[in-house]
Amino acid sequence: MLAVHLENGAVSLRRVPLPRIPSGFARIRLLAAGICSTDLELQRGYYGFSGTPGHEFVGEVTECEDTKWVGKRVSGEINLACGSCEWCHRGLGRHCPTRTVLGILKHPGAFREFLTLPIHNLRVVPKNVATEHAPFIEPIAAACEILDQVKIPRDAPVAVLGDGKLGLLISQVLAAHGVKVHLYGKHRDKMRLVEHAGVVTEKIGPKLPKGTWPFVVDATGSSAGLSTAVSLAEPRGTVVMKSTVHGLVSIDTAPAIVNEITLVGSRCGRFEPAIKLLASGKVRVDGLIAARYPLSAAKEAFAHAATPGTLKVLLTA
Repeated sequence: MLAVHLENGAVSLRRVPLPRIPSGFARIRLLAAGICSTDLELQRGYYGFSGTPGHEFVGEVTECEDTKWVGKRVSGEINLACGSCEWCHRGLGRHCPTRTVLGILKHPGAFREFLTLPIHNLRVVPKNVATEHAPFIEPIAAACEILDQVKIPRDAPVAVLGDGKLGLLISQVLAAHGVKVHLYGKHRDKMRLVEHAGVVTEKIGPKLPKGTWPFVVDATGSSAGLSTAVSLAEPRGTVVMKSTVHGLVSIDTAPAIVNEITLVGSRCGRFEPAIKLLASGKVRVDGLIAARYPLSAAKEAFAHAATPGTLKVLLTA
């Protein structure tokens, strides 16, 4: 089968054997997958990655022990936990110390014609969710994780910093929760994609309202984003860190300490609320798709995805 390979910053294609199916796993034929900012950071050297990336996907189950899954269109939670440690027993398998992670850590990713995941990681994609929309389930789940981690009252004002793919999804998820979202970004055309949800948008200028927001989400994907987010937060405010950046992030900690800012790291989330939001239409993603490429054109797809300002680039098998 065909598989994408990342190594030393280069994107290549390889012919590899079909993946074997361990007990309790399913083999899944790829239908579509999204290139996200984490994939681009892996290309730049994040985690010292070498292998097949990809974790935002939808596919069709072709083989597994539990035959009722065969033929189902599925997405899948990306953390493969042991299921027996303290973290797993607490329902926090995403923090299992021996976990592997689809397309990121010791488990080949979705950018290949066939992939494998444990059956208990799979989630059926509703019929009313288009195949090219289903790869957004994983990043929408990451946006939903904010509400699982931080108690944000309805009608509370929240600043979202960054109008990239994740920032646009976060804005819609928070708006669907009843939060008053103010999105700061650089691109008017992209920010217009979420105004239907009641999100107030503002192009970032030389002056930002410092110390005025009880909640701030950094979704800039840049090393400078965290410092800006801290400056926006009011005393004893909360900053949610959503940016994954290869390399060290330099920040003056004094403002965070003096203003007693709470910093919350945030990554993967539960798929169930994400699927409901996507199926209900409360989160719209059709305008977030920038381009579609066949798997065989992965090199061109990665180059397109890395172009500044580009939204979601999809790979199809």
